[in-house]
Amino acid sequence: MPAGRRRSLPSLLLASSHPGPTVTVTVLAAVIAAAVGHPVWLVVLVALTVVAGQLSIGLANDWIDADRDRAVGRSDKPVAQGLVAVGTVRTAAFATAAVAVVLSLFLGPVAAVAHLVLVAAGWAYDAGLKRTVWSVVPFVVAFGLLPVVAVSAGPDAAWPAWWALATGAVFGVAIHCTNVLPDLVDDAATGVRGFPHRLGLRGAGVTAFASLVVAALLVLGGQLLGDDPVRGGGVVLALAGTLAVVVLAAVGIRLVLAGRASRVLFRLVIASSLVLVVELGLAGARLVA
Repeated sequence: MPAGRRRSLPSLLLASSHPGPTVTVTVLAAVIAAAVGHPVWLVVLVALTVVAGQLSIGLANDWIDADRDRAVGRSDKPVAQGLVAVGTVRTAAFATAAVAVVLSLFLGPVAAVAHLVLVAAGWAYDAGLKRTVWSVVPFVVAFGLLPVVAVSAGPDAAWPAWWALATGAVFGVAIHCTNVLPDLVDDAATGVRGFPHRLGLRGAGVTAFASLVVAALLVLGGQLLGDDPVRGGGVVLALAGTLAVVVLAAVGIRLVLAGRASRVLFRLVIASSLVLVVELGLAGARLVA
């Protein structure tokens, strides 16, 4: 029996849930929630709610794409390898979605609606939008709403600053484009032709990293010119974070122009997102409108 078949069911389901993006989005939401001063219990609730929703989206993706993944021999997908049944992944997707719905109700009405729309956007992408020119829309919606979920949670239901919303939406473009670049050939073979596919490797790559720079500039502008701008060391941190993201974007563009469509591009965007959210958390910018 191959070593892979001795893996436990929970580990196989975790591998089917796109754990990297799931953890990243959860960390982003938790850090934003902490940065606006939510109590620990509410930060934990935001994290649990978001991780449940992201798990459901990732599991739904592997369940719906099972036949496509098998057709192109995806070795990183347990379903495609026959290590876990499609029905099991489908059940797990619906179960985690149900958990996300229940937990959302405890966030308060504004955050609950925002999170349910966010999860619905992810499922809509999995269910068919990924094959159309509108494939980028779920990412713009979901990442644009993520600050609403984190900031508006709780009884006070504050609203995030406009630049935080804009940053999330623009960042969604970068995430979507870089996430699919390594799969362009496999997607073409199975009839998937979304927004990045129509732009091509270089067009989608440049669009992704240009969006990343725009997101970094929005964050910088919000911190330096917002209602409660940062001062002293916060300014230095804001500038350093923006510079770091610009450098990462430049590396990404260089790789794209060289024709390299690897997972490194997506990791550069993930690293940039973590830089920006840590920058927000430490610099002390006011995220509430």
